[in-house]
Amino acid sequence: MQFIKMHGLGNDYVYVNGFQETDVESRDLNQLAHAIADRHRGVGSDGLILALPPATASAHARMRMFNADGSEGDMCGNGIRCLAKLVHDEGVSTAKPLLIETGNGVLTVDYTTDTHGKLNTATVDMGEPRFEPQAVPLNLDHADPTDHPATWTLDLDSQPITFVAVNTGNPHAVVFVDDLTTVNLHHLGPRLEHHVAFARRANIHFATVEAPDSLRVLHWERGSGPTLACGTGATAVCVAAAATGRSDRTVTTHLPGGPLRIEWRDNNHVFMTGPAEESFRGIWPL
Repeated sequence: MQFIKMHGLGNDYVYVNGFQETDVESRDLNQLAHAIADRHRGVGSDGLILALPPATASAHARMRMFNADGSEGDMCGNGIRCLAKLVHDEGVSTAKPLLIETGNGVLTVDYTTDTHGKLNTATVDMGEPRFEPQAVPLNLDHADPTDHPATWTLDLDSQPITFVAVNTGNPHAVVFVDDLTTVNLHHLGPRLEHHVAFARRANIHFATVEAPDSLRVLHWERGSGPTLACGTGATAVCVAAAATGRSDRTVTTHLPGGPLRIEWRDNNHVFMTGPAEESFRGIWPL
């Protein structure tokens, strides 16, 4: 099976062109993703993403994404930019914008190209953020409300953790801190991801506000662990900061892998802009 390794700010996935590898969905994709993502025995990645023929007539391609642990997710912000690069650069479609079918509906991806005609930067309409607890979803038996409707607390080792809960294509919890260097991500990340307050687990983000238009973030992704970047997570951090009066509605989120530009526009849609890069190609034995 031919694959392309790509990344958005170091958030790396193995991509399979399902327009060519037409039987890929007949495989055990959970096991395949887990094996491919293994950084010691596989290709090594944050997961597996398939570019497939769309089921929706208006779309140009369909996206399925799997985390490093083999679980399937609804969407991946960095992943959809790279999937758009595959669709464009491999000649599946050069429409502008591209319409990509995801687990959260059809998303619009505009893009720019380099001097060789290859897609290098993409802007994704991430849709509208959802703060309702049932949309995240939260287990209200284990998450307590605060004075702000998007802000909640949970108990971890008899200590309250305050967070903003939002769904931006995946469930997210954003914890604002004064100093990111004090965060033990490998200790807190998995414990919060699997906390009973989150009905479908959650992506966990620790963020600090550097300026009204600048946020710095650490990510713990559901099913993958620490990553260099998370597109839906950066989107979640932006809207969480703006909704609670901590930042402007247009910000640069500084992630371990680099910056993403996030705009929460007046129509309530959030737009994410960032790079898409190819690393290498190979063949995976089946």
